[in-house]
Amino acid sequence: MLRLLILGLSLLPLLVDCSMTGRDKIDFLFEAYQGDVPGAAFMVIHKGEILDERYYGLADIEQKTKVSRTTNFRLASVSKQFTAMAILQLMDQGIIKFSTGLQHVFPEFPEYAEHITYGQLLHHTSGLISYEYLIPDTAIIPVKDIDVLELLLQEDSTYFPPGSDYRYSNSGYALLALTVERLSGSSFSKYLEENIFKPSRMEQSVAYVNGVNSVPDRAFGYHVIDEDIEFSDQSMTSSVLGDGGIYSSIADLFNWDQELYNTDLVSKALLDSAYSPWLKNYGCGWRIEDYKGLKRISQVAPVAFERIIKDFRTQSFLLSS
Repeated sequence: MLRLLILGLSLLPLLVDCSMTGRDKIDFLFEAYQGDVPGAAFMVIHKGEILDERYYGLADIEQKTKVSRTTNFRLASVSKQFTAMAILQLMDQGIIKFSTGLQHVFPEFPEYAEHITYGQLLHHTSGLISYEYLIPDTAIIPVKDIDVLELLLQEDSTYFPPGSDYRYSNSGYALLALTVERLSGSSFSKYLEENIFKPSRMEQSVAYVNGVNSVPDRAFGYHVIDEDIEFSDQSMTSSVLGDGGIYSSIADLFNWDQELYNTDLVSKALLDSAYSPWLKNYGCGWRIEDYKGLKRISQVAPVAFERIIKDFRTQSFLLSS
């Protein structure tokens, strides 16, 4: 089992000189992230051993802070694997099931949500309307998970009958985070800290809530156009935790990777279900695909890395970007 962890990437060159060595190929692919520019972190893990790790560019351009193994990047949609794990833990405790209806936890939902289940929310088959398209044009304050709930309560339909089709849903994962809060009696951020991050030795990882906690060794976001670099760290959706608000580092994700080989956090049956797709190639927080006859468990795999990945003899990998 080989894991490939990458943080801080946006777009990579697609062509690699086949005469290059493995190390040269990696540096070539990360060429745009070297120097006084927004950076990236890279790690390859095989059987618990770190085969390679690289750190490029800056985490904070204003302060000239270099990216390191403890730099905390916002994980964006890679956050979903942690949200899903929290829900699986509640299932492990017998509090809810895949078949539990959304209205069982949120009875205030309109009739259109009558047949939506937690299995559908986890696997993106609920048909919920994407909250990103429901945010008013006049909004100036970033929305939070609770705001997503309020937006969805005003709707009267779904994209398709729940369970009949697949459509990637950030709305569903915002509701999953709120479910953790309602059923655990703890804030989502605190729940993750106590039940996932601490047991996994992810000492600096955090579901960031402005004014409540902070992000140590934080990498900030920038918008790059040609030679111009503009600070662009947050958007209207950056504060929604369940679908993308977690910060973590390569060091912490290494520990998370190792935690996924045991059953300390959740039973084997439920952990296996996380890697089992329903209608499409998505499990519980993970993309599940066939790669040349091998099972690939990943998050947002850039095409650019297919040229490198094929050089590794492996059964599956995790890719965080």
